[in-house]
Amino acid sequence: MYNSIAPISLDDVNSHIEDAQRTFNSGIWSKAPAITRSKVLSRLARMLEERVPEIAQLESLQTGRTIREMNAQLGRLPDWLDYYAALLRTRHDFIAPTQGKLLNYVQRVPLGVVAQITPFNHPLLIALKKIAPALAAGNSVIVKPSEQAPLTVLEFAKMAADAGVPSGVLSVIPGFGHTVGKAIVSHPFIRKVDVTAGTKTGRALGSIVGSNLAAYTAELGGKAPILIFNDADIDSAVNGTAFASFVASGQTCVSGTRIIVQNQIYETFMEKFISKVQSIRARMGNPLNPKSTMGSIISLSQLERIEAMVRRTKGRIIVGGRRMTGVSDLDGFDFSGGSFFPPTVVTDISLDDELWQEEVFGPVVVVKKFTDESEGITLANACKYGLGAGIWTTDLSKGHRIAAEIEAGLCWVNTHHRNDPSSPWGGMKESGIGRENGLEAFEAYTQSKSTIVNVDTVEATRRADDWFAEGTEVRRYG
Repeated sequence: MYNSIAPISLDDVNSHIEDAQRTFNSGIWSKAPAITRSKVLSRLARMLEERVPEIAQLESLQTGRTIREMNAQLGRLPDWLDYYAALLRTRHDFIAPTQGKLLNYVQRVPLGVVAQITPFNHPLLIALKKIAPALAAGNSVIVKPSEQAPLTVLEFAKMAADAGVPSGVLSVIPGFGHTVGKAIVSHPFIRKVDVTAGTKTGRALGSIVGSNLAAYTAELGGKAPILIFNDADIDSAVNGTAFASFVASGQTCVSGTRIIVQNQIYETFMEKFISKVQSIRARMGNPLNPKSTMGSIISLSQLERIEAMVRRTKGRIIVGGRRMTGVSDLDGFDFSGGSFFPPTVVTDISLDDELWQEEVFGPVVVVKKFTDESEGITLANACKYGLGAGIWTTDLSKGHRIAAEIEAGLCWVNTHHRNDPSSPWGGMKESGIGRENGLEAFEAYTQSKSTIVNVDTVEATRRADDWFAEGTEVRRYG
């Protein structure tokens, strides 16, 4: 399908953005009736639905993630298009209760040209989470996908055109972040930037966006704690923690990387968890094999970064810890030909250890024991990040209570990584600002426009609104 991705010049970047602005100004999409945009999004959802197996294979090939993961994940993506298509048919603007004989109606109108910088780990999912509300709102959208995984986003843009999204409304510009990405977010026509990236990148882009007085949403790093209480169903907690930690080879911002287990069940949990980890490792193979449990790391440089972080830890490596070589017991696949790292568990970790504090973005978890609720909460919050968190307990009163104390934008109780187009997604602390999903995301891609109409009679208006009339009669100001 793709032999190579042609490089793009900075002149081309400017040309795409200027075309997007002209398209926005034309009103072909920005002023189209909501029902028109809704129908296009619904049509696009059905087209994507039909092509999930094909797109999943392309996604697996470009990221190294298992085909099982990609089929499951991409099967959900039409839901985002359907949600915003439905929102366009059901949402309401409102009339403000302004005093006097005034009709004050408030509408949400699009921002203009918006830019989206998307990552490699969930290439189409994260792009679609941003594209769907932006298109629904009537914006012209510029997407810069990760240079490591641009293919499915490019293919989606072709589908969007076939579904009826006008030319110039959705443009995908591949390239490197430090050149193409920077040029996009620096352009004065860009009225909003929405990025998923590391915290360092988020800060750098935010300073550029702020200087242009544009809106900004940033979903950044994470270091999710998983709190497992004595009363948890241990088998469910083991299964849920393994999923939280090792799906996508740990390359997710909400990956469960800090496992915090209460003292009475610690030994039993660890025994079962290590057994599960060893089972995952034993069944790794060709990512395109539906039976393979875990795929590769995105690149050699990222593999080397993970290795270096694990080497530096002062914690005790229980299982894993070294890149994979040799052939798979599952299917004979040669791990030496790719960037594979096994699920890795580290214990006896201090709170100042790099593996506790910093995002690894790989299948590496640290485990720590706690005694009571207060200590568990303190450990969970002992990190600069605050995107996701998990809680395992059969006492739902406790689950609600603990969730209220966790400094994270997403808290799962007895599950992990559940996502829905209606559910806001975003972080606290250094995990970012703003939210994806739901009405909140739609409104973030719009701005309010307030129109105030005098509905009083001509005679009353003449009497009331002649501010400079002779006399001292009190008149309304404001």
